[in-house]
Amino acid sequence: MSEHHIKRLLLLRHAKADFPFGVEDHSRPLAASGDAAAPLAGRWMVEHSVVPDYIVTSDALRTRSTCAWVSSELGEAGPTPYVDSRVYGANAAQLISLINETPESVRTLLVIGHLPTVQDVAMRLASVESDEPAVMDLAMDYPPLGLTVLDFEVPWAELDGRDARVSTFVVPRP
Repeated sequence: MSEHHIKRLLLLRHAKADFPFGVEDHSRPLAASGDAAAPLAGRWMVEHSVVPDYIVTSDALRTRSTCAWVSSELGEAGPTPYVDSRVYGANAAQLISLINETPESVRTLLVIGHLPTVQDVAMRLASVESDEPAVMDLAMDYPPLGLTVLDFEVPWAELDGRDARVSTFVVPRP
């Protein structure tokens, strides 16, 4: 891949959520451990120079909260997040269609979503040039705050099956 044409997709599963009695799934908050861990994803992005210039997050409370913590670590380098209700409940094909709407001016997109969709999208997009241990790790377990970094050269509108190289799968830890 030539460096100047590379785009980057970051797929982040929300931080650990709580399961309060009587609260519908869409309104579930982060657990205390999720609140504590969520900033680590933003810190990892900054430390590894993969700061997004566009963020799309599900409208569920736990993803919006994760996004707020990530954004706090990105600081002024981070963009204003876009909350999209289509992310919640989307399947892999629907989420890829949403990703396909990304303007060509965007070089790095962060999508904050839910399991199993973020894992399914990562697997669907993973090319044969992907880092094999990273793909194996994300295929076996995609825990809360799991982050996949995918690089590709095709236009956003054409991104689909096996078009992106998985370079990293990480679960940021202190």
